[in-house]
Formats: sequence, structure tokens, C-alpha cells
Amino acid sequence: MPAVSLSKPIVSANLLFAARLPCSCPKSSLKFPSRSLRRNRGALVSSSSAPAAEEEEWLNRLPEKKKPLYCHSLPCIEAWLKSLGFSQSRDDRAVWNVEKPDWLAQLSLDVTDLYIRYLKSGPGNLEKDVERRFSYALSREDIENAILGGP
Repeated sequence: MPAVSLSKPIVSANLLFAARLPCSCPKSSLKFPSRSLRRNRGALVSSSSAPAAEEEEWLNRLPEKKKPLYCHSLPCIEAWLKSLGFSQSRDDRAVWNVEKPDWLAQLSLDVTDLYIRYLKSGPGNLEKDVERRFSYALSREDIENAILGGP
């Protein structure tokens, strides 16, 4: 049996995955903004008192609204959800809540899909909870329109 020689360096799985993404995700959206952080009993705490400025920085880094949601970094998605009026759950960082005049909803960022559940306990006249699922392959614009359209 002939010996196998590697004439090319092995490419890491992460680079291989990134190279196969069907969209052209801007590299700037994958970088973290500069901020001063300190550790406090195991939790990261921002030493600056400008979370709104940091959010604004992530909003400025959002890819165009026609791009699939999987082209967005997690901090960009979080800033986008906050701009829509969602607030992050303290118990589960992947769960977001929003209350609009006509409905109350809970959004969940799952591994493969984004789920939104319109709750019957909120304002409006829902007979039961209504849940919808959206693929991250949909554009941010389409997901935003569907979510804010309500149940």
C-alpha cells in the first residue's frame, strides 16, 4: 500500500463551513465591538454605562434586510430584536418577550429555527396560544414582517 502524503495543509472545519455559506456575510458583522469588560463573580459585566451605544453599533453592523437571518451574527440579531421592542428573558438567554397593544408573544431562538408563540394570556382575543416557526434561511425583512403582523 503506498504511503499517503499531505502536500496541502488541512483546513479546519470552521473555515470549510464558512466557505460554503451561500450568502456573502460581511466579515465586519462577525467581529465584536470594542468594549471594556471585567469579571465579577464569574459573570461578564460591562464597565461602561453605554449599552445603548453598543446596541447602536451592532444595529449599524446589520447585513441588509434581504439577507437570510443565518448571515447575521448573534449580537446583531439581539440588537435587532431589542429595536423591535423585545426584551431578553433572564432565565433563558434564547427566549425573548414582547407586548404589543393587541398581543403578547414569546420568541425563541432555537438551533435550527426561530419560534414565536403568541400567548392567549395577553391582550386581544386569542382562544389558544398560536405558535409559528421560521427558518433562519428566510430574510430578516420577511421574518420581521411575519412576527410584527401578529397572530
